[in-house]
Amino acid sequence: MGEKSGVTLNPAIPWPKDPKSNLRWVLLGIFLLLVFGWSAEGTNLSISELVRGYPGLVDIVSRMFPPSLEAIPRLIDPSLETIQISIWGTTLAIIMAIPIGLTAARNISPHPAIYQFSRFILSAARSINEIVFALVFVAAVGLGPFPGVLALACHSVGMLGKFLADSIEHTDPGPLEALKATGANKWQVIAYAVIPQIMPEFVNLCLYRWEINFRSATTLGIVGAGGIGFELISSMRLFMYHDMTTIVLVIFLTVTAVDSISSYVRSRII
Repeated sequence: MGEKSGVTLNPAIPWPKDPKSNLRWVLLGIFLLLVFGWSAEGTNLSISELVRGYPGLVDIVSRMFPPSLEAIPRLIDPSLETIQISIWGTTLAIIMAIPIGLTAARNISPHPAIYQFSRFILSAARSINEIVFALVFVAAVGLGPFPGVLALACHSVGMLGKFLADSIEHTDPGPLEALKATGANKWQVIAYAVIPQIMPEFVNLCLYRWEINFRSATTLGIVGAGGIGFELISSMRLFMYHDMTTIVLVIFLTVTAVDSISSYVRSRII
């Protein structure tokens, strides 16, 4: 390329020469500016408001320290309960996601109507937040960790099932066609051609979903679905800021431990 009018052009970044292309980029930039401006106005985005609220923020943070060590013994059981909620929520989601994911994959689904229905179920599960599910199940079965398990399972199945179906659809068709040519039935094709290709990715996804579910389980207690979130919201409502800091630290340490365990298992399996 070289220099032109004192400006050095980088040959690795092609500059559009078509005036129409340049106009499209300008219009796109204007559109993005309008969108961000509209969003800022709708959300009352204001640096001055943040500056005015700074003294109150400093006051709250100053009340949170030092953490209350006396609260640690009563946080052990809720922390373990949160881990249990995440384990069973993820397990039930995997159990439900496998059949739905298989029928939601276009290349192995038994019928187009079943394919569309399975995709609808997965989309509906993903679109509803676990907090909403928790509110419904708390109203149905009462307070405690069980509604949290059901809420995480119903929400997680949407993500797990969709990624499972997408992985199946993107498998190498060669092994599938080879087995079909030898007279293998659909279940044999799934067992010997589909599962070996998608298993490492699916296991990795399940472990990642478990990490997400533990983080989500820490907040389900806000609506009465058990776990350490109930202790957190109780401390906030009672203005027990020292206890709240301790709970946040316990959540942080537990999340770190869960992430480490998940990474170790992932490295050993995959």
